[in-house]
Amino acid sequence: MLIVRPGVRQRRSVGKGRSMASPDAPRYLALLFDIDGTLLDTGGAGAESWKRAFTELYDIPADIGKYTDNGMTDPDVGRQTFEAYLHRKPSDEEFAQVMAARNRHLRDAVAESPGYRVLDGVEALLPSLLEQGYLLGLVTGNHEVAAHVKMHRGGLNRWFCCGGYGSDSLDRNEVTVIALQRAGIAFGAPVPADRALVIGDTPRDVEGAHHAGMACLGVGSHHYDAGQLKAAGADFVLDSLAEPMPLG
Repeated sequence: MLIVRPGVRQRRSVGKGRSMASPDAPRYLALLFDIDGTLLDTGGAGAESWKRAFTELYDIPADIGKYTDNGMTDPDVGRQTFEAYLHRKPSDEEFAQVMAARNRHLRDAVAESPGYRVLDGVEALLPSLLEQGYLLGLVTGNHEVAAHVKMHRGGLNRWFCCGGYGSDSLDRNEVTVIALQRAGIAFGAPVPADRALVIGDTPRDVEGAHHAGMACLGVGSHHYDAGQLKAAGADFVLDSLAEPMPLG
């Protein structure tokens, strides 16, 4: 694997299905980051907000970790948790209340979390990437409002101009497609899939990237290590974002 530091530019060959790039153009135009486990760790604030929401509405301190997986979209988490604890599907009105309560409780849960932290390398990396001319976007299972609440405490919102969110689709793969489309809107012209890179910490990030035709950089910074992400099909892997990124 070729590893280069952000901003180092190289000539790229042009083949079938590849976009034409000038010799001094960066390989990627857009970098699309997952949030939880990639940019930050809320210290359990996300799970706590769901617990508070279900306690408020149904007097059930629901544990989302028992019935959901990392990388799922918020609506999928909410529905699976509801069905697991109440043994039925929610009505539209009930589910709207669950999602509203969760988003309402998330702000306090994030602010109060003693384990909240921005992950290694992120605070230095993001402004460096912007200085190098990369368009930075998000691709996350979080509702849009939840994504920005989580990033606000760490001062990360200011670096990103677009994104695909769990409020856009129940399907994480489709969220990734939407993130790429919105990167094109922010860029002012379509961004070819081979000129965008997804950066995430779970096999779902890898799957979503490949579904949308993009490469994926797996970051072994949370529940999965670099070896597991490579085995899941990640095109590149790092142990953390403190290491040089493969952008050449």
